[in-house]
Amino acid sequence: MAATATSTAVPAVIDRKAVIQRYATHVILLGVAVWLGANLINSPSQFFSAGMVGLNLGMLYALIALGYTLVYGIIELINFAHGDLFMLGALFSGFLLTTVMGQEHAGVLGIALLLVTIVGTMLFCGGINVALEFVAYRRLRRAPKLAPLITAVGMSFVLQFVGLKWNGSTPKQWPSVLPDGSFGVGKFQVDYSLLAVIAVTVPVLLLLRWVITSTRQGKAMRAVAQDQDAARLMGVSVNRTISFTFLIGGALAGTAGVMYQQVVGTTAYNLGYQLGLIAFVSAVLGGIGNIGGAVLGGLLIGLIQGFNDGLPFGFGQKWSQSVVFAILILLMVFKPEGLLGRPSTEKV
Repeated sequence: MAATATSTAVPAVIDRKAVIQRYATHVILLGVAVWLGANLINSPSQFFSAGMVGLNLGMLYALIALGYTLVYGIIELINFAHGDLFMLGALFSGFLLTTVMGQEHAGVLGIALLLVTIVGTMLFCGGINVALEFVAYRRLRRAPKLAPLITAVGMSFVLQFVGLKWNGSTPKQWPSVLPDGSFGVGKFQVDYSLLAVIAVTVPVLLLLRWVITSTRQGKAMRAVAQDQDAARLMGVSVNRTISFTFLIGGALAGTAGVMYQQVVGTTAYNLGYQLGLIAFVSAVLGGIGNIGGAVLGGLLIGLIQGFNDGLPFGFGQKWSQSVVFAILILLMVFKPEGLLGRPSTEKV
């Protein structure tokens, strides 16, 4: 008698969290698309202007966010003093352009001096960041994670105090070497300051990508980020590699500081706390530890702020930071690893 094989259907397991996450993402994206579409139809020129302002902000946020994500990616430290490096970079660049090089510059000479200022500020902020790593963080690498985190907050206050003594308690105005005005693209106007930010930021990002992917030091950075002990056994100098990472992070903050000082023309001792916090949100939004995520997060946050502040159907400038943090909270609920981050497990 032949046995008949019977098959029982196994019920499919539905991942409710994934389903909710997918539908919530679609609903949020649909709402954003409707909001942007309504503003575009209502005032195309205002929409374009707000987008240009957002792109300008986004590139500055991306430069600062990269410093956060590079350091976190290699030693898993949130360097809360990083935003204050940006503030010192803005102060140093204004001091260098006005006190050392003179008060007013324009044309080709002004642009040449701006490039010299960018390089000098990158070295200045990079050197401070390397010194911070050596003095404050190096001995705490194997300490409980709360210890270096509190140390980073303390160093942030120290740098803010330096900025207070240097800048004063009130905002300070600085001249700019960038040309005033704008040029037309059809019916729309593009400020020369935006072109300057793009002309500086894009080459810096491409250079950073080349350093990380194609140089020996960049390969050492990736090896140390993967496993410090294994990298050390393979002959990689872990201390030098981490110092190099802090150097790059500080240089990026310095570059952002120069461009902010030139575009906005105002510095304040607490500037690093304000913009540094938003840049940190950008890094988390994109997926902290992910370089592409930091750039994406910075651009998105900048565009969100630009559209919210400059469009008629927005919450207005006084709600700008609230909107940014509300978006971060929503993302952390549905995608805690960030837009380009990967879920990870941690040994305990």
